Amino acid sequence: MDQSKKTMRHFYCRDVLWETFEQMANDFDCSIDYLINESMRYYARSKNYPSAGAPQGAQQSAPPAAPQHPGASGPGPGAAPRRPPPPAPAAAPVPVQAPPSAPPQARRPAPPVPQPAPIQGMQGGVPPSSQPGISRPGYAPPPPSYPPAAPPAPAPAAGGAAGQQLFLVFSGQRYPVGKDQFIIGRGSKTSDLPIKDGNISRKHAAVIRRNGTFYIKDLGSTNGIEYKGMRIDNKRIDEGDVFHLCDYELRFTYRAD
Repeated sequence: MDQSKKTMRHFYCRDVLWETFEQMANDFDCSIDYLINESMRYYARSKNYPSAGAPQGAQQSAPPAAPQHPGASGPGPGAAPRRPPPPAPAAAPVPVQAPPSAPPQARRPAPPVPQPAPIQGMQGGVPPSSQPGISRPGYAPPPPSYPPAAPPAPAPAAGGAAGQQLFLVFSGQRYPVGKDQFIIGRGSKTSDLPIKDGNISRKHAAVIRRNGTFYIKDLGSTNGIEYKGMRIDNKRIDEGDVFHLCDYELRFTYRAD
């Protein structure tokens, strides 16, 4: 059999091996098929298999010379044969010894807790006044401790607590202000407290409740609102406040009686 004859073969190869053979072909200046043939030949010889066409036990001849250019199927004419270097033997792994574990340290006993020295004239921590047969002039037991007293609750503001009922006293009658906008004016249908007087505007003033607090406000009247002899536009209503609309007195209170 002609040992130099080659035939196209198809086989599956690992990508990482193919990349390694490509790098070796580039470094050794030879073709990949030459490296594969040489690898197969060396592996067959390492397993005591003779190459095709050679007698049993015959020694293999030297490998063919490497080609001059990559991709060639055989050595070029006049080229010096180049033998690929044999693979380097793998280094034997060096066993790693674990460091010896340190012996467990003995636990030191906890130091004894020092006991307080007894006060002179006391037996077992009991004051002399309570010990039978022992007395000391001028000794008095400490007074017992009591928890601090709670601070007094703050007094309600002058304007009344939020959400407290407000009353309007007019002409000897009490009117509860239970709306967010309590209208005072001349119009009987548009006012919650009508005052039949030509000097009073149709919607003269309003008592407004905002967040539980009451205010009095002028609604653009002609004669306005007076408080302590001064004309005002609006004011928070405090306990006992007195306002005047022309000659009419309006007194406010948060007390139920």
